Amino acid sequence: MVFGEGSIRARALLVGEQPGDVEDQQGRPFVGPAGVLLRTVAQEVGLRERDLYLTNAVKHFKWRPKGTRRIHDTPSWSEVQACDHWLRVELASIRPEVLVLLGATAAQAILGRSARVTRLRGSVLEVPEVDVPVVVTLHPSAVLRAGDRRHERRAELVSDLTLVRQRLG
Repeated sequence: MVFGEGSIRARALLVGEQPGDVEDQQGRPFVGPAGVLLRTVAQEVGLRERDLYLTNAVKHFKWRPKGTRRIHDTPSWSEVQACDHWLRVELASIRPEVLVLLGATAAQAILGRSARVTRLRGSVLEVPEVDVPVVVTLHPSAVLRAGDRRHERRAELVSDLTLVRQRLG
């Protein structure tokens, strides 16, 4: 299990999909390549690490073997639901000013199965069910896997995290 990490007084709660292989091995969220990108972009746009709490919708690394490597496998809806309690406890404990949903699994965990990042990203959403403004954006791993569109996807992540910084003032 990999639970969230950050200050109980964090102003923004960032939710990813699930821990990756590096996170699973270290027991900490967002310490692998996607986490390095997320922290770099957050710093670039002026978000301070002390204002961020990092967690995932699913608290375990779901994987399949490929040779000697453990390859990420998308969590099932039942796995998302099984971890929902822990995510809601983190949200209630932190009480952030902004909730940032990184990728489809995080967006669906909070907004429902029909949530789509491409339709929801780029603005601040008022979501009465969570009683906190929500920003939906790409998961940094999607940026890393974007190939020829990597620069474009990174710019979208930068733009969305800039919205978060602006919302925080």
